[in-house]
Amino acid sequence: MRVRIKKTHPDAVIPRYANFGDAAVDLVATSKWKDEFGNVCYGTGLAMEIPPRYVGLLFPRSSVSKKDLRLCNSVGVIDSGYRGEIMLKFDATGEFHYNVGDRVGQLMLMENPSIHFVEVVNLPGSDRGDGGFGSSGN
Repeated sequence: MRVRIKKTHPDAVIPRYANFGDAAVDLVATSKWKDEFGNVCYGTGLAMEIPPRYVGLLFPRSSVSKKDLRLCNSVGVIDSGYRGEIMLKFDATGEFHYNVGDRVGQLMLMENPSIHFVEVVNLPGSDRGDGGFGSSGN
C-alpha cells in the first residue's frame, strides 16, 4: 500500500518498520508541549492521506512502561479524512517523559469496513449469551 505523507516540520522522520513483520511503524516527536489540561503532547511533524476505507490507529510504544505517561485515549483513531498533523497526548503522572527526537508512539493502518446496522427485535442465541465483564473466568 502506498500512502502519501507530508512533512509539516523540517525534523520530521518518515515512519518505517523497524523489523520485517512488525505490525506498526514508530513515530518520532518533533515538538513537545503541555495543553490546558496538563497533558504532555507530542507533534510528529507529519500529515498523511490515509486511504478511504482505512483507519490509522495510534498506540503507545512498549517503552512507555518506563515513563510516567499514559496515552490519554488508550488508542488514537485517525479517520481517513483527517489531514492535520499526527499528534499524541499523554496523561503525565511524574517527570519521566519522552523528549523531542524520541520515538513516542506507533501507527498502524488497518482496513475499516463500512458497516450498516440492521435493527431487529431479537438476536440469535450464542454459547456466551449476555455474559460480560469477566463472565468467562478470572
